[in-house]
Amino acid sequence: MKAAEWYFDFISPYAYLQSTRLDELAKHVQLRPRPVLFAGLLNHYGNLGPAEIPPKRQFVFRQTLWLAQRHGIAMRLPPAHPFNPLPPLRLALVLGCGIEAVQAIFNFIWRDGGNTDNPEDWKTLAQLTGVDPNDERLSDTSIKQALRDSTEAAIEAGVFGIPTLVVDNELFWGHDTADFFLDYLKDPDAIRKDIFEPVNQLAQGAAKRKRPA
Repeated sequence: MKAAEWYFDFISPYAYLQSTRLDELAKHVQLRPRPVLFAGLLNHYGNLGPAEIPPKRQFVFRQTLWLAQRHGIAMRLPPAHPFNPLPPLRLALVLGCGIEAVQAIFNFIWRDGGNTDNPEDWKTLAQLTGVDPNDERLSDTSIKQALRDSTEAAIEAGVFGIPTLVVDNELFWGHDTADFFLDYLKDPDAIRKDIFEPVNQLAQGAAKRKRPA
């Protein structure tokens, strides 16, 4: 069975939607959830996050709520967004980043509408996952470094957004790429020939727009 990595940040409602399929995906690959700081990806590529573009922010939450309803996924928006994702990301690392633990944190934030910026909600989440909210490991240097390392590993792999699945050094970005990912696993050679090769042969046209300073 192939090994694959799933890069995520709890800040993303799209990552929550895909998290509901992790058990299914794990039947086909040895799936390893890898937490990253989405802001680190944005900074690396010089992009703005959806929360920094008001019309996009509004659309993202409209779409994700619609998608949740359409696919029968329970979803309740947190009280405010963006929130500080560092505490739940570090909690996931303390818990070993297993699928069940990662899903529990996603569910608390996006299914139940929990506010991890609120001390009482944070205490509830920590206790729910079996961790003392004052556990020194949550602020340990090694945990902070592990998150930085995971974010750097994502950048080195070419990850530019979340959620992203990576297998055979191939990237599958977005909540809606799970089926694309599964099709690839079924017949990698066909996907490479019919999908990847035509894209690889596509010439780069002239880019006129300058990146913001």
